[in-house]
Amino acid sequence: MTQRYLRRYRDATRMNHWFVALMFFAAALSGLAFFHPSLFFFSALFGGGPWTRILHPFLGVAMVLGFVFLFFTMWRENLLDRSDREWIANAPKMLAGDKASMPPVGKYNAGQKLVFWAFGLSLLLLFVTGFMFWSPWFVHFFPITVRRIAVLVHSVSAVVLILSVITHIYAAIWVKGTLRAMTRGTVTEGWAKLNHPLWHRKMTRGE
Repeated sequence: MTQRYLRRYRDATRMNHWFVALMFFAAALSGLAFFHPSLFFFSALFGGGPWTRILHPFLGVAMVLGFVFLFFTMWRENLLDRSDREWIANAPKMLAGDKASMPPVGKYNAGQKLVFWAFGLSLLLLFVTGFMFWSPWFVHFFPITVRRIAVLVHSVSAVVLILSVITHIYAAIWVKGTLRAMTRGTVTEGWAKLNHPLWHRKMTRGE
């Protein structure tokens, strides 16, 4: 019996996704090098401390700009609605292995939507606050108190982003067949019917 596949992502979207992922790891590792002295060894990946300090903000800007394209491609499908409340309420049962009680979802479930918005908010805060202490270009526009607050918000936002990415990666590995969506652009019809039945119905027009 021939396996049927459904197109989940266009090639441009997948390339954009992997570009953002690459920039995230580069920006995260270069930023962690200055987060705590015990993590400074990460600077060796970028040619030492001075080069890490120079490259980090540019890597961050590239990551944010890449995500902007993803955001405008996906934001409508990630809007939370009333049905997502039921999914969130039943999420503990799913984590315990009971998927039968989960309500049917469209292209994205409530967990994926929340991660998407966590990405968007944390990246926005990282982008804005990063400019406030980007030396030597913009740092002189802001008083020291504002810069100190910006550093704190920047750090907290980075932690939120890293935790969100870890959740994103874990979920992609946990749900078998999900990685194929971002490596080949397609998913099996069985995967779609099991995990995103409303989206499956839309893609197959109720077949």
